[in-house]
Amino acid sequence: MGQQELIPHLFRTEFRKITAVLCKLFGIQHIEVAEDIASETFLLAVETWSYKGLPANPTAWLYAVAKNKAKNHLSHQAVFNQKISPEIGHVSAKKQEIDVDLSDQNITDSQLQMLFALCHPSIAVEAQIGLSLRILCGFGIDEIADAFLTQKDTINKRLYRAKEKLREENVQIEFPNASEINKRLSTVLTTLYLLFSEGYYSESQDQVLRKDLCLEAMRLTYLLLENEQTNLPMVNALMSLMCFHASRFDARTNEKGELILYQDQDESLWNIELITKGEYFLNKASRGQEISKYHIEAGIAYWHTIKSDTPEKWENILQLYNKLLQIEYSPIAALNRTYALARANGKAQAIVEAEKLALNDNHYYFMLLGELYKDTDVVRAKENFEKALLLAKTKPDRQVIQKQIDLCN
Repeated sequence: MGQQELIPHLFRTEFRKITAVLCKLFGIQHIEVAEDIASETFLLAVETWSYKGLPANPTAWLYAVAKNKAKNHLSHQAVFNQKISPEIGHVSAKKQEIDVDLSDQNITDSQLQMLFALCHPSIAVEAQIGLSLRILCGFGIDEIADAFLTQKDTINKRLYRAKEKLREENVQIEFPNASEINKRLSTVLTTLYLLFSEGYYSESQDQVLRKDLCLEAMRLTYLLLENEQTNLPMVNALMSLMCFHASRFDARTNEKGELILYQDQDESLWNIELITKGEYFLNKASRGQEISKYHIEAGIAYWHTIKSDTPEKWENILQLYNKLLQIEYSPIAALNRTYALARANGKAQAIVEAEKLALNDNHYYFMLLGELYKDTDVVRAKENFEKALLLAKTKPDRQVIQKQIDLCN
């Protein structure tokens, strides 16, 4: 791998590790310092490697530079504090002696502890995701703005406010104690679930699927599974759900990047290894006493990996959607349940149930009605597809809808 490819790759994999370790070392109030040191490390890499060529071990080079920069920062801080107060300066001088531990174990621990800190309930969910993307996934501000379909200034302000709130709350970068773990874990899992969803149902104008977001969500979820205290049924259920969805990545889009609907997917492109992993994690998830929404959604995703198109399959999916709506109602889940109802009991019954939803500001709602009507009433099907087209926000969605309109014609 040449320098032009290597530096962006290392930025994606190592920036987050350096930042997490330094955040833990300096404390949550100095997040920007940790980010600045990590950024300066990579800037120096670009300048030095362009002139001298790649070092024998680029990762070790980055870690060595980051350590030196962190120690220099602590040294300068100690001198500054010494001038203000000898007592504070003495404490700072001791802090300077602390080793910057970039061992694999401390990197993993720091990332996991940062995940719990960034998912503190005092800040909004969107800010939790944004900070996680920035600090734990190494995403640039531009990338985060693209993921949220908003401006860079908006993202910068959102992250600034979130950091200020974490400082006000004096949030510690540490693993929660046993009494706090379940309360905080729920927030962490919500953030990871939404991060995966941002990628899987991308609202980007040009992309149906943002694999990078999905893979980062899976990586962070796996960190939870590697820790004995958080290797819990609910976490296994979320990992199972992600594996099942990820198994159909290659079948969801064509060579032009256009969306392929489930019923039109090439099943030979489904990833059997990921399906097997999904089954493994779902089995581990079943060992607990509590059934979460992640358990139900993983069950639904499992049935979608069954290649046969039998009434039994869709009846099972329908019953799972019924349970999911009892646990946590959402309009999208209600729409998906209606599609399962059509496949299990016929489109006539599904049309009645769908129209009760009256989600008139949702293009998926009109897409579903168009699909349900197209075999019996082409005119009404076309009308619904045209309404969906007016509401669709992204190019991939509009392409799919336009194809349905063309078929009606």
